[in-house]
Amino acid sequence: MDQQLTELHVSNDAKNDPEELRRRIDDEGYLFFKQLLNPSNLLELRKQILTTLQEGGWLIAGTDPMDGIADVTKKCTEGDRKYTDVYHKVQKLEALHRSGHWPETLDMIEKIMDRPAMPFPHQVVRLWFPKYTEYTTPIHQDFVHFQGHFENLTVWAPIGDCPIELGGLAVIPGSHKIGKVLEHHFALGAGGLNIRVEEEATRHPEIASGWHTTNYEVGDALIFPALTIHKALPNVTEDRMRSSLDNRYNPIGEPIAEHMLLPHLDNGGELTWEKIYEDWQFDDLKYFWRNYDNPLVPQNTDFYSKGFSDAVNLARAGATHAIMRLKTIIKNDPDTPNGVIAKEVLKDIGRLD
Repeated sequence: MDQQLTELHVSNDAKNDPEELRRRIDDEGYLFFKQLLNPSNLLELRKQILTTLQEGGWLIAGTDPMDGIADVTKKCTEGDRKYTDVYHKVQKLEALHRSGHWPETLDMIEKIMDRPAMPFPHQVVRLWFPKYTEYTTPIHQDFVHFQGHFENLTVWAPIGDCPIELGGLAVIPGSHKIGKVLEHHFALGAGGLNIRVEEEATRHPEIASGWHTTNYEVGDALIFPALTIHKALPNVTEDRMRSSLDNRYNPIGEPIAEHMLLPHLDNGGELTWEKIYEDWQFDDLKYFWRNYDNPLVPQNTDFYSKGFSDAVNLARAGATHAIMRLKTIIKNDPDTPNGVIAKEVLKDIGRLD
């Protein structure tokens, strides 16, 4: 498969043409807009998030937090306890949760869906250290993580300028036309699941078209449905933290997965909405989803079960990245069923510290 990066197609010319917007997203599996979002709102959000990171020790003390100069000795990622210690403070920012309700975003989503939409309360921020490329978000489809139904839309936006070397998002145009969830395998990085694209392309020629991405600027937004194949590019900068925003939207009246009504990375209920709301100035968005009639469906954990089984088998075969994952599970959740299995596996292969 050709791994060459191609520029995203810009759809600003169709912003006020809902029929054309739907035609384009049906064709390419994404819509990319320059300056769809208000840059001032994003920069204020960036200030709040990166100030929180600096207070948590992730950014070099004494530097301007807006520059995002990371302390690489503090690098960590989703799944690490020391990551959630700081990330939970980010999750408490009222401005973060208001971002899903920005009118310019919600108006565009409803044009595309041709019906009213509800933001997911499950608000996601991606924070990626430099010099940590082995944990770059792998190739995947969003459905395995967020579920509900295939018509959910993701709005990905950089929180500040995000040139290619900082690790923006890339998509395979037309990959949603497969019309199903492809097999996902174990990987490091956010979500822990990866599509073997080269292998799948032999069966599905529609995903052999290469990757679309760009040098993102603050205010840019990339919109795509739950089956579009995408990935993050690696953060290959020397010292810059990469931050981005994932807002997701559900057509009102369509199923939504139960876990999408919980805080992101809540650590099994450790982070609650009550804790998130403690210092909010306004009450209008607290538990807003209770005002919508969306049928709830249980989370399907089979995707993660398979990923864990893959990691176990790879670890037994000596795969370093799988051994790393099992050690992380033992460190964070030693007494869970997966933690017990991970200890048994590493003990069997002589890698239990």
